[in-house]
Amino acid sequence: MGGQRGGPRGEVRGEARGEPRGEPRGEARGEPRGEPRGEARGESAPKEGGVWLHGLHPVAAALANPARRLRRLLLTAEAEQALAARLPPPWRIAPERAERARFATFLPEDAVHQGAALLVEKLPNPPLEKALAHRDGPVLVLDQVTDPRNIGAILRSAAAFGAAALVMQDRHAPPETGALARAASGALELVPVVREVNLARAIEALKQAGLWVVGLEGAAPVTLAQAGLGGRRVALVLGAEGEGMRRLTREHCDELARLPIAPEMESLNVSAAAAVALYELNRG
Repeated sequence: MGGQRGGPRGEVRGEARGEPRGEPRGEARGEPRGEPRGEARGESAPKEGGVWLHGLHPVAAALANPARRLRRLLLTAEAEQALAARLPPPWRIAPERAERARFATFLPEDAVHQGAALLVEKLPNPPLEKALAHRDGPVLVLDQVTDPRNIGAILRSAAAFGAAALVMQDRHAPPETGALARAASGALELVPVVREVNLARAIEALKQAGLWVVGLEGAAPVTLAQAGLGGRRVALVLGAEGEGMRRLTREHCDELARLPIAPEMESLNVSAAAAVALYELNRG
């Protein structure tokens, strides 16, 4: 498919711009009295460090996810009404009223928060076998994809097309962040994300579980439609932005396939490729 060789250049590895820079640094004007000062070091944040989710979609999805541990919910008056329309209360946590100016004390300037922010603990890392049992759909495997917004967009497509899980390497992938959750538009709460130390071993485990592992690569001899995958449960491997799959990852695939794109274009962005490939698997 040209893989992800045409992915965005200059993407930030690890934490991208637009992600939370930690917890609020103290009490902002207009806060309810009696709130702890120095929230980043206080009891309001989980010991391991919390994540501020922002935006109505991510906040509503996290509130509805029983596996998500909640810490604080900040809403403007307008956001509270909008959130109640999406997810009728009572919620699992009582909201705190906040003015829009307050969000600038703990969210980046370009955060599109819509007046809603939820401090949560990161989701636990599920075992691969448990994630596979989540549903019967395909599995996405990301080989060192580093842009959190790309991963968020991939999660959104995964949820839309019924993927069972997303598997990626623990050390060479971004952590769970507000920017990733925002790009996922609620899908972070719907699709299990499995972080593995060794991706090659994870691929072998997928094979043992009965999945047929297909790596997307632009130079592959057949298209995804020509691979004859009907009736098989597929694990789809996508490589890193700009580099594609690593050699060892490629060698562990059962076969390679490409997406039929116009010769004038070398490749697709990794999140666009994931969406097209998932659609093709569903169509077949």
